[in-house]
Amino acid sequence: MGLGTRKIAGVSVLLALSLIAFMLENFLPPMFIPGAKLGLGNAFSMLALVLYSPAYALLIVILRCVLGNLIVGSLSAMLFGLCAGVVSVTVSVILWQFAFPKISFVCISVCAAVIHNVVQCIVFCAISGTWEAVVYLPYLVMLGAISGFAVGLACVLVIKRVPQSMFAKIGANVTVKKDNIPVSNG
Repeated sequence: MGLGTRKIAGVSVLLALSLIAFMLENFLPPMFIPGAKLGLGNAFSMLALVLYSPAYALLIVILRCVLGNLIVGSLSAMLFGLCAGVVSVTVSVILWQFAFPKISFVCISVCAAVIHNVVQCIVFCAISGTWEAVVYLPYLVMLGAISGFAVGLACVLVIKRVPQSMFAKIGANVTVKKDNIPVSNG
């Protein structure tokens, strides 16, 4: 199996796991605020950012939002999630390329999660024409920080614990240095 085929297989597995996490979260009750979720599927797009490239991270976010919401039948949530997902991945990419390792990968994940929640709230307010939902922003920022921390920490642990030979088998472009900092080679 060639490197390109391995990469496609690896990205496909990340997408599938992202969709599974999305669907499982859909069965859970909201966290404190209507519609609030942990965003566990974001771990797989964050892994794609490190293991492959920003383009693959964006692809996973777009496909997870579209396919996941089509499967669960929530087309309005697709619009909010898609807008917020694209913006949060863009923020992640910018921080990953220009601020990492000055700021940690976990911090990048926290920033992305907070931005995701803020954008989702703004898009909801703009579409609904009512700005009352802005009162949820402090809670959404707090939940975003908590979930971003959990997602970022999970990604760092995976990158540290999985042998680099396994990453090579799936066409990933990552090296873990002595200080456990993942470095994309792509």
